[in-house]
Amino acid sequence: MSPRLQAAGLDAALLDATGQPLANAVLTLRGPLGGEGVPTQAVMDQQAKQFVPNVLAVRTGTSVSFPNSDNIRHHVYSFSPAKRFELRLYQGTPSEPVRFDKPGVVVLGCNIHDWMVGYVYVTDDPWFAVSDEQGQVRFADLPAGRYAVTLWHPQIALQSPREGGEVQVDDSGKHLRLSLAVEAPHDGGPEGPPASAFGDAFRKALRDTAQ
Repeated sequence: MSPRLQAAGLDAALLDATGQPLANAVLTLRGPLGGEGVPTQAVMDQQAKQFVPNVLAVRTGTSVSFPNSDNIRHHVYSFSPAKRFELRLYQGTPSEPVRFDKPGVVVLGCNIHDWMVGYVYVTDDPWFAVSDEQGQVRFADLPAGRYAVTLWHPQIALQSPREGGEVQVDDSGKHLRLSLAVEAPHDGGPEGPPASAFGDAFRKALRDTAQ
């Protein structure tokens, strides 16, 4: 019988080029072992005319439901090559979730509210997380071993994932500080949205897919 693998923890701080905490950054890990207990369902909500969370990371094959928690109707769609779909004008929760069966960046828009832009980052890597407002990511109970790191953020140039090197994780845990150069975000919001917000985000995802 092979020895039991020891569980380890990994804490990472995601920073922009100026050293400030970077929220909504995706960090994925790929190691010699397959992921355990990866969820097959996730939720992308709509609250106060925004997608919540703004960035959702899921494993390839995950089904995502799109509840509308607003008291108005939304029309959710994506033209991204990784997943094209449309949820026509609705309130409440559609009866069928959307299955994201291909890795890549999926840009979400609302046909009614142009400033509503969200992202589903679909990955084949077994471990993944999105940084919080303090730029922090936490992985618990990782099998000890060496992992390849990949980083992504909505404002990264061309929306192309970046290699973050390798990290050795053992039973004593690991702390990382990772930097990612991002472009300035668009200004705007419910009171003054940039008309091109969805179009710009989609074109970036399209360029990334074409490469």
